[in-house]
Amino acid sequence: MEARTAPTFLSITSIIASMTLMALGNGIMFAYVPFALTQAGEPAWVAGTAVTMIAGGGVIGCLIAGPLIARVGHARMFAVFSSIIILSAAIVALGIVPWAWLASRFLYGIAMNGNFIVTQSWLNHSSANSWRGRAMSVFYLGYVLGLGTGAFIFGQIPAAGNLAPIATIMFACLGILPIALTKLATPPPPEGVTIAIARTWKTSPVGFVGIMASGGLSMLVQGFTPIYAAQKGLSQGDISLLIFLMQLGMLGVQVPLGALSDRTDRRHVLLIACGLIASMALLAVHVTFANMLLAALIFAVWSGSTESVYSIANAHANDRARPEDYVPLASTMLVAWSAAAFVIPGIVTAITPVFGP
Repeated sequence: MEARTAPTFLSITSIIASMTLMALGNGIMFAYVPFALTQAGEPAWVAGTAVTMIAGGGVIGCLIAGPLIARVGHARMFAVFSSIIILSAAIVALGIVPWAWLASRFLYGIAMNGNFIVTQSWLNHSSANSWRGRAMSVFYLGYVLGLGTGAFIFGQIPAAGNLAPIATIMFACLGILPIALTKLATPPPPEGVTIAIARTWKTSPVGFVGIMASGGLSMLVQGFTPIYAAQKGLSQGDISLLIFLMQLGMLGVQVPLGALSDRTDRRHVLLIACGLIASMALLAVHVTFANMLLAALIFAVWSGSTESVYSIANAHANDRARPEDYVPLASTMLVAWSAAAFVIPGIVTAITPVFGP
């Protein structure tokens, strides 16, 4: 077995780099799929179902990731799940076939949650309690900024044709390289991997509830914003700019809250984040896209606060976990996240034909 690298912040940069590169491609697809479906005249519920399929696949990814990591290890499973992401983008590149696109988003959900379990457990194994909150915040910040930058890239390329999914495939291929070439020691394979909801609740009820709340809210904000914007008639460039500004604006929310959570009780910081979420949600009801910068600011704080709940709740739970519990804890947390992310957007998708996006 490799000697374990001393836990320093620089030692985890390969994990952050790989997931950020993956996020660039994912951001392109998050903007491209709803826009292309809307432009093709598909009803809004189809794009909404695509969001729900991501979460549904995510549940499956949570269930299979742990046993597969125990079988072949973290680094190999990252390559496997990344290959599935490439496959899902290749299906989209074949042309607009709604049922095939829904299947591809389901595959993406499986693979992306699998990669999150791989990288989260690896990150937690390689970080110390004193800077885990900052590490998790930078990890998720890199990912969400990658999503935003990917959406911005989508705004600069033709929406017609298959250039967007091809670009996604290129970024996914690049994303495999940092982890494939890292010298960071891989965690030992977990001896037993289960979805331990009761044990996770016992370890951190606050973390468990926070993850579920983040799942439902995050998928709504991130998944339905481009659908809502497309239905409101925003152009490809405006939608990509909105998503980019949303992710960029998180710099002012997620990093400070993550740093604060390392210095004080993480539960208090979670309450601050929840207050911001409620406030921004009320403002979002009344905002219009006539003032794009104001709308982007509100959505950015809203989204940043939601993502902060995930990273802080995750750090709170891992503070109280044993090292051998990191993989089952990550799996269980993502099951909780995905379940909420499946149910809440599913309800919204069901009522979209009645009330609109």
